[in-house]
Amino acid sequence: MTASERIDQMIEDLTDWRGKTLAGLRKSILAADSEIIEEWKWMGSPVWSRDGIIAVGNAHKGKVKLTFMYGAQLPDPDKLFNTGFEGNVRRAIDLFEGDKINDRALKALIRAAIELNQAKSSKTAKKPAKKAATKPVTRAVAKNKP
Repeated sequence: MTASERIDQMIEDLTDWRGKTLAGLRKSILAADSEIIEEWKWMGSPVWSRDGIIAVGNAHKGKVKLTFMYGAQLPDPDKLFNTGFEGNVRRAIDLFEGDKINDRALKALIRAAIELNQAKSSKTAKKPAKKAATKPVTRAVAKNKP
């Protein structure tokens, strides 16, 4: 079963509002960029990636959580992030029954995450390889014998 098929199955198994919410988030994420890849990680979490992880989706008992791997570094002018502020890396959006997501703002956040991933990967690609420490070359000098 592919990652996309597993995500389909997860959404289908969530017969309440959480399945619809997760399906809506997924649709917006995939619409934000045609090169986004769906993955299945950590024993049952949908993950969306492009040049690195963008976000992880999870359905909990009373909410659907969309966690952005490097959310603390992303601009969020529409204030979608509503949890995860205690850390320096991740940020998340918790959605509860009846909540609506701003589709335009979510797509902008997804695109910003992709740009950040691409900037991170280009920085690591540009780093020069470390040179091995070299010892000074010692040469034997032949002495002229009389």
